[in-house]
Amino acid sequence: MSHILFLTGKLAEPSLRRLLVDLAAQAGFEYSVGVMPITVAALATTPWIARHFRPSAGVDRIILPGLCQGDIAELRHEWGDYLIEKGPNDLRDLPDYFGKPNQGKSAYGRYDIEILAEINHAPRLSRDEIVALATKMRADGADVIDLGCDPDGSWAGVADAVKALKDIGLRVSLDSLDPVEAAHAAKAGAELILSVNRSNRDACVDWGCEVVAIPDVPANCQGLAETMAFLQHHGVRFRVDPVLEPIAFGFAPSLGRYLETRNAHPAIEMMMGVGNLTELTDADSAGINVVLLGFCQELGIRSVLTTEVINWAQSSVRELDLARRLVYHACKEHVLPKRLEPRLVLLRDPKLREHGEETLRELAGHVADRNFRIFAERGKLHVINSEMWLQGTDPFELFAELAKRAEIDPSHAFYLGYEFAKALTALTLGKNYVQDQALCWGFLTLPEKGRHEKKTR
Repeated sequence: MSHILFLTGKLAEPSLRRLLVDLAAQAGFEYSVGVMPITVAALATTPWIARHFRPSAGVDRIILPGLCQGDIAELRHEWGDYLIEKGPNDLRDLPDYFGKPNQGKSAYGRYDIEILAEINHAPRLSRDEIVALATKMRADGADVIDLGCDPDGSWAGVADAVKALKDIGLRVSLDSLDPVEAAHAAKAGAELILSVNRSNRDACVDWGCEVVAIPDVPANCQGLAETMAFLQHHGVRFRVDPVLEPIAFGFAPSLGRYLETRNAHPAIEMMMGVGNLTELTDADSAGINVVLLGFCQELGIRSVLTTEVINWAQSSVRELDLARRLVYHACKEHVLPKRLEPRLVLLRDPKLREHGEETLRELAGHVADRNFRIFAERGKLHVINSEMWLQGTDPFELFAELAKRAEIDPSHAFYLGYEFAKALTALTLGKNYVQDQALCWGFLTLPEKGRHEKKTR
């Protein structure tokens, strides 16, 4: 049985020891706790740890607090060839840290669904604007940049726009029913035209590129079979999109059309335009995108078209890029798409951690300085230092009480207000709050430099 040394600071020692009693028995290891001569372990750097602590014999593995800064190689240089690693940022995550399943994890990240990202109203934009938007979309995970046209006349600059994107190595498609626009785009290098039906399918024979076949009347798929037969007869490569409809305008039947099409044509390439749901539903787009990608993965729909017009769908390309990896892994490994992709959990955190009343009371009894420690749990804000432990739900009332008991300069007042705002947001939404750390917003999280780090710059 391996022996693990957990390093910590003075304040976290009691909580760590309580947690390890059960964790060691469950995970099957022996342990010891090394208490460094520092109050808050997160402030320790690896050079400082190397100078102030030395592990004893018989240790197989050393786990440092996740927030400590510095290169682990410095510790190996001072201590010898120990197995040293940084654990989670919060000691309450140690059970998850030791319980993470490794089965199939090395394969996570693969996908087989292609993302087409549409630049809406492309004819209204300059060449530079189109290139800038396309570059961002590619960075977010788009495989193909789709130029969305307007219905009021042919776009004279379509070929120039396609060439501009091709020149920087992008794959391009065109969203237009206009055969003139489509012909110019295809000649300039567009590899896919969205879309063809009875109205323009005769012209597509000469384009020399793949097309997307759609119904003449989406509600009953009228005309789709005839267009597919026409394209097959003339040797035109195509994929099929039965058209996803918005909620209240045939959403459920439209899903049925995808199922019917797949059942009738098991090997045919299919596409789904997801914007009719993400753009036209009062809901954040991430969850909708995951569900639609799950449907596509199970049904063998290997391309999706998205837009990023309305504000709540502004990150749809990135969401789809993460979602396609999640659903691919879930379907291939036959596991639930759960606890695999935390970057898609944006509004609330996957798991709430609490110190609990006993730990906070213990902390309040051991803090020996006047620095304020702020916590947010069980519906309350908590402020602790050597002289007080205040609790409440209103940050303004808490600050007023603090100001009565302590002298607070303007910069410190600003800092406390900033932390109170984060803590109250965490309580409101059901998120974890850790002082001097950014709230977690999944892949939208912006790193936050802690107060102590800022002072050293």
